[in-house]
Amino acid sequence: MTFENTLEFAKKLDSQDQLHKYQDEFIFPQVNGKKVIYFTGNSLGLQPKRTKAYVDEVMNDWANLAVEGHFYSEKPWWDYHERFANPLSKIVGALPSEVTVMNTLTVNLHLLMVSFYRPTKTRYKIICEEKAFPSDQYMFQSQVHFHSRSIGIKPEDAIVEIKRREGEHNIRLEDVLAKIEEVGNELALVLIGGVNYYTGQVFDMKTITAAGHKAGAYVGWDLAHAAGNVKLELHDWNVDFAAWCSYKYMNSGPGNASGCFIHEKHHNNAELPRFAGWWGHNKERRFKMEPTFDPIHGADGWQISNLPVLSLAPYLASVDMFDEIGMDALLQKRDTITSYLEFILHEIDKEVASSFEIITPSNPSERASQLSVLLHGEGRSLFDYLMKNGVITDWREPNVIRLAPVPLYTSYEDMYEFGQILKAGILDKANL
Repeated sequence: MTFENTLEFAKKLDSQDQLHKYQDEFIFPQVNGKKVIYFTGNSLGLQPKRTKAYVDEVMNDWANLAVEGHFYSEKPWWDYHERFANPLSKIVGALPSEVTVMNTLTVNLHLLMVSFYRPTKTRYKIICEEKAFPSDQYMFQSQVHFHSRSIGIKPEDAIVEIKRREGEHNIRLEDVLAKIEEVGNELALVLIGGVNYYTGQVFDMKTITAAGHKAGAYVGWDLAHAAGNVKLELHDWNVDFAAWCSYKYMNSGPGNASGCFIHEKHHNNAELPRFAGWWGHNKERRFKMEPTFDPIHGADGWQISNLPVLSLAPYLASVDMFDEIGMDALLQKRDTITSYLEFILHEIDKEVASSFEIITPSNPSERASQLSVLLHGEGRSLFDYLMKNGVITDWREPNVIRLAPVPLYTSYEDMYEFGQILKAGILDKANL
């Protein structure tokens, strides 16, 4: 497609967009009396309007039924989470039995590492990406410390970061594969973010998973920035485990429940350790209060406590919307609108003295709904200008803004208007 940096062209794209109507499904903050251009769905998605009805339903059942709501509400609380199995399995490419919801992301990664990080004195290393999200880094360090007394390992020896090459912003696939081969028989676990939060790079999860397995390691993925954003085939890729948060691209609300994937090949493995709790116990016998843990078959068997239904309600509202639309339609718009934003940035770059360097890969197969932009010659004042003029974006030191055009609620007209505001912010500064 040949793009044009005009309002008329942007409106034409919106008129052809089958998802354009979903903008009206979301509540936008307002700045200066106008709805914002929202680029931070990679941090916290907007609130769907339908969310309130899902939450109100739980609140009303609680008021009218109290404890009986567990069994007699329209969506009984004791199996509320089971409503996620089918729609989530489509989003992440899994069998319904392989997905569940519980806890929050880093908590779930810790719990999954109980099962899948089982270091020995000879096989104990973890491969992750350089500049992983800090929570993952803290998790790795604390997991290694947890095992250090029994097998004498230290984080600086056990944690192997795959580095970017000098002068490059993204990690090359060949370097990931080479590092896996180099670590070899010492490798216990590969655990990488499916989409790097800083650059927006999408990793080749299928190829990396196969390489990790060839080396004899377990392979898991932190899908915080991938779930609801990229094409996932976790079952077919033979991924051992994965977890994701629900409040970014899936719009479930701040700090909300996390999703988990455990491949079916592990469901019958009685030797695989896990931390147990009564909500993961045999569902039909759960209320018999038996003393010995008998896990539910499937990912639900990794649950520990009864689930926070009030938190799950907003997530279910969003998951139902995803099921209504389908990932294929989302991904098609994602690619087009991200490319249009890239075009707009290049066009504005020609009209101002500053220069923009997009550090997210230019290959659509290696990126998703995010462009991370180095603003050469610009500083925090430009970010502040954007925010004051209704563009909600994200600043990362030293001078990177992250722009996430979420296909559910951003429009092509938003992309055009952003370009005009960006240009005005740079020119206003130059004219001072």
